[in-house]
Amino acid sequence: MYKQIIEEIKDQNVRLVAVSKTRSIEEILRIYEKGQRIFGENRVQELVDKHAKMPADIQWHLIGHLQSKKVKHIAAFVEMIHSVDSDKLLQEINTQAAKKDRTIKVLLQCKIAQEEAKYGLDEQSLVDILKSTKLTPLGNVQIVGLMGMATFTNDESIVCKEFKKLKGIFDRIVKTDLVDESFKEISMGMSGDYKLAIKEGSTMIRVGSLIFG
Repeated sequence: MYKQIIEEIKDQNVRLVAVSKTRSIEEILRIYEKGQRIFGENRVQELVDKHAKMPADIQWHLIGHLQSKKVKHIAAFVEMIHSVDSDKLLQEINTQAAKKDRTIKVLLQCKIAQEEAKYGLDEQSLVDILKSTKLTPLGNVQIVGLMGMATFTNDESIVCKEFKKLKGIFDRIVKTDLVDESFKEISMGMSGDYKLAIKEGSTMIRVGSLIFG
């Protein structure tokens, strides 16, 4: 299935984040050997453990909810954090990245689903954070786009509506002076809905079970 997904996205402006949470080193290496270099993990400790055992050219993305106190454990190597949902977390990422003399790419997580359990910012909170970072730039964080998770449902109309909402927020933000040309990523779409996400403008899909089985 991995090769099929790569074939589907090769002519579109879409990158695959292989979601490797709970997968063994052997399983991850099998996908790595097929050419995959971007892997996403949900939990900090699992990410730290795998990073220590895996090839150095892997780009590790943290895609799960992140507590501020755990940023220090991944600041030395994480390529991108998809789940930034507060100014406090953004500031802490900047602080820890500075200690490692690095710039960490981040996505601001928007709440687009109706489910209570989903984390994320509403549009006004998102704009407020961007205004704040424009006034007081963060030297070790680069905000490169948005992330969202759709409702877990078989109703495609609901999922499409939520993906459209994220794309709409993204489009409105890029028309402002709050971001620059590096703000270009929309991380949305997982194993069950990535095709819908691509149709609605995703540039980054997070797929695990379809790839690993």
